[in-house]
Amino acid sequence: MSNISASLVKELREKTGAGMMDCKSALAATDGDIEKAVDYLRKKGLSAAAKKATRDTKEGLVGSYIHVGGKVGVLVEINCESDFVARTDEFQGLVKDICMQIAAADPRFVSRDEVTADVLEREKDIYRQQALATGKPAAVVEKILEGKMDKFYGEACLLEQAFIKDPNVTIQALVSAKIAKLGENIRVNRFTRYKIGE
Repeated sequence: MSNISASLVKELREKTGAGMMDCKSALAATDGDIEKAVDYLRKKGLSAAAKKATRDTKEGLVGSYIHVGGKVGVLVEINCESDFVARTDEFQGLVKDICMQIAAADPRFVSRDEVTADVLEREKDIYRQQALATGKPAAVVEKILEGKMDKFYGEACLLEQAFIKDPNVTIQALVSAKIAKLGENIRVNRFTRYKIGE
């Protein structure tokens, strides 16, 4: 660990927001490769987030965002475990980022679990008909259907969308990174998006 330079640790901290010792450990584990260290920290964050996922989230914030021009507005409820975390700049920044995400990307649901059975069946039926029209065998049609449904979830479900500020990160990964950093479970509970004329 001692051969990892302070400037490398600083660079990794700026990229990830992780603590100094975590950055140093990640760099040591990846032989100083900054990109591999970022992945290492993200994986560690995901496992830390998974451990916290069952804890109650009874505090949090209702965030709002009105897009320039006043034609789109968003309200979102994001929960955490304590009022202390809800008041941190990190948590408030997450709420703001998610508000902007909802305004820009127009998700219909928070997660896959919220997709109603009728919407799911309608989408599957449309994609199945499209796949069958190609004349491919049934096994291939099912693979096409699976891929199309993954794409649907990636567009319709907030947590599966690519983050507008960094398309390499999903909203779920963004939330998981904050869980790892703040040490509390965080949950996007619900949102409403308003658009003039809709």
